Amino acid sequence: MNNFLSYLKEGVDIFKKNLSNEPVRILGHLDSDGISSSSILIKAFHREGIKIVYSSHRQVDEKIVKELGKETYKIYFFVDFGSNVLKFINEHLNGKKVFILDHHKFEDIKTEHHNINQNKFGIDDNCVSGAGIAYLFARCLNPKNKDLSYLALIGAIGDNQDKSGFSEINKLIVNDAIESGNVDIKIGLNFFGAQSKPLHKLISSSTDSFIPGITGNEVGAKKFLEDLGIEVMDKNGQYRKAFDLNKEEMNKLITAIMISKIDSKDKPDDIIGNVYTLKKEENGETVKDLKEFSTLLNACGRLNLPSLGVGTCLGDKNFKLKAYELLKNYKNEIISSMNWIYSNRNTENIIEKNKLIIINAKNNIKDTLIGTVNSILCKSGIFSDGSLVVSMAYTLDDNIKISLRSVNSEIDLSSIINEICVKLNGIGGGHPNAAGGLISISKEQEFIKEIMNKLNIQEISN
Repeated sequence: MNNFLSYLKEGVDIFKKNLSNEPVRILGHLDSDGISSSSILIKAFHREGIKIVYSSHRQVDEKIVKELGKETYKIYFFVDFGSNVLKFINEHLNGKKVFILDHHKFEDIKTEHHNINQNKFGIDDNCVSGAGIAYLFARCLNPKNKDLSYLALIGAIGDNQDKSGFSEINKLIVNDAIESGNVDIKIGLNFFGAQSKPLHKLISSSTDSFIPGITGNEVGAKKFLEDLGIEVMDKNGQYRKAFDLNKEEMNKLITAIMISKIDSKDKPDDIIGNVYTLKKEENGETVKDLKEFSTLLNACGRLNLPSLGVGTCLGDKNFKLKAYELLKNYKNEIISSMNWIYSNRNTENIIEKNKLIIINAKNNIKDTLIGTVNSILCKSGIFSDGSLVVSMAYTLDDNIKISLRSVNSEIDLSSIINEICVKLNGIGGGHPNAAGGLISISKEQEFIKEIMNKLNIQEISN
């Protein structure tokens, strides 16, 4: 890790030497990690009096990089993406100073630009997020930026890096967040919605962990709580939330849930874990819980209003309220997308061949949502362990956005999607357990044939 941090410092020093009065160009991914990454740089540069021009993108490809080459800016930052287009950056951004703050696997291509990526030093891409690298860059630029560490944790949580506990570089960032006094960490229910959902809905609507007799059953959840002696409503007739429970009640609830799942294959950390909250926010605020904050940013990006997410990260109350409203639309879009999938099983739009599932949503699901929907599907329990789920959606510019996820499989999805997409003159990448790509709509059927040949029945079953 020390070698990586030294390399990062070299990048910061080069950045300082090349600063001028001209704006710095920032391009960020539109998901939670990308928005929090961008927000960190925007805030850090603002503190230094550095002007910026920011834009958010669902993916970066040769067309975008080529257009950037026509701009007059001298310094560019790619955050939470860019590692898979080093070839195009070399071709079209010569003469510019380019800094790529990304944690994804990258092409083995020589470059004079500054690809600040932990993979160079043998550090796994699950040990730090794009926001984590942006934060370390900002902290090296000015130690005052240590107070932005919580944004790096939001990015890491958005990439599910907290699932088995933070490790390596993320641990360093957690320590900074604690020392800065911004974040509180407590052991609690590892369920989404602790700040926003009533307790009975929290435990009945969990998609991360199935609870017999409770999941999908609000009446059953209420009875479960009442049998434990935990009041569902407070003295004012309002439904209680997780943060309303005292320590004894919380311990009683956690123990009861674990006992009810004693025969399940879920691990304890599927039920309990570290809950990260912002001290400055009031209980009941969506942005109090970093997991919910992360989902809020995803909603802003996926519904093409990333500026609302950035504004929320920068502390603007008006932007935050607008983002809350957008979150409602986001949830409705997700529900609509899931309903389309359920109603289209056993049609030509969805191929299910043993453990390979191909969902060709075309124009029926937004391309910006297809990855999120795919992730939810793979956690829903409707597909068996070892299944690989490929989801596809049309973009507005005649391309197809592809998402590849697995259900408890060890297959490296990133390598698979990159190989096929590059073969079809597209781009692909991501992580071993969550990958994506972009191809021309003219390659639709060719892609389906390629992915079916690559992910043959025998390979998936192993």
